[in-house]
Amino acid sequence: MSDFGTIVFAAVGVVVIVLALRVFARFRWHTPQGTDDLRTQKDERGNTVFVRCPLCDTPLAKRDNLASRIFRPMDTPDQRMVIMGCPHCFPAPGNDIRRTCPVCHRAVPSDGYLVARLFNHAGNKKHVIVTGCSEEAKK
Repeated sequence: MSDFGTIVFAAVGVVVIVLALRVFARFRWHTPQGTDDLRTQKDERGNTVFVRCPLCDTPLAKRDNLASRIFRPMDTPDQRMVIMGCPHCFPAPGNDIRRTCPVCHRAVPSDGYLVARLFNHAGNKKHVIVTGCSEEAKK
């Protein structure tokens, strides 16, 4: 075999290996958009349930965070908090997304929020209880 043939054969081999590695990497490390990507937690009975946005009730992915504001210093055991929503409903709700208060069941506009209490427990555990919404305060 000539030197040119050896070089072409080696180049084709390298290209095939690189393409195979890219395909393997895509299927090996890609996280599907199914239920494996959703956040879960244990409920009161010990059952595994999906973590949902308190405003629009959409299941949250592991990468989704709620937009919220916490008042007073972090070292107090009880703090006031407002929850504006998740990436699906804040700053603008997506198609067919309804923002509803879980306490008074009124529609919450896109500039509205939920009022909640944040409890800081030992071991850096946090617990949130929704007490109302911005629409409830307007009545």
